[in-house]
Amino acid sequence: MNIDFAREILSWRYEAPYDFYNNDLDTDSLNEMLENPYYSIADANGELVGFYCIGQSAQVPIGSLFGAYEEERVDIGIGMKPGLTGKGNGYSFFAFILNHIQNTNFLPLRLTVAKFNHRAIHLYEKLGFTKLMEFSNDSTDFIVMNK
Repeated sequence: MNIDFAREILSWRYEAPYDFYNNDLDTDSLNEMLENPYYSIADANGELVGFYCIGQSAQVPIGSLFGAYEEERVDIGIGMKPGLTGKGNGYSFFAFILNHIQNTNFLPLRLTVAKFNHRAIHLYEKLGFTKLMEFSNDSTDFIVMNK
C-alpha cells in the first residue's frame, strides 16, 4: 500500500446503506493503512480498483469479546472502489485476493461482514465461506464466516 492509494481509498464514498464503510481521511486512518498489512489492487493501467487487509486490521474489535477470533485463522477484510460495486465484479475481485492469500498462507480463512450486506454475504458463500457466528455492537450486527 502506498500513501496515494491509501488517501484515495479513505476518500471513497459509498451510497447508503454501504456508507457504513466510509472512512475518514485523517492521520490515524492513513497510519493504519500504511503501518499494517493492507494491500492495494490495481488494474492493468495502474488504476486502483480495491484493497484487502489481513490479520487484526480485518477484525471488528468488539468481536473478541464474543470469542469471534479465538481460533487461529487468517482474517480478511476487503474493499472495492465504489463505482465498481454492484456490477458483478465481486467474484473475480475476491477470488483474486483469496488466491493470493492462499498461495502465501496455509491457515484457514475468516472474515467478518455487516449482517445487512447481503451482496457481500452471497459472494462469500459462493466462494466457499460458511456462517460461523454473529455478534453485535451498539449499532450493527455482524456475521463471522469461515473457509
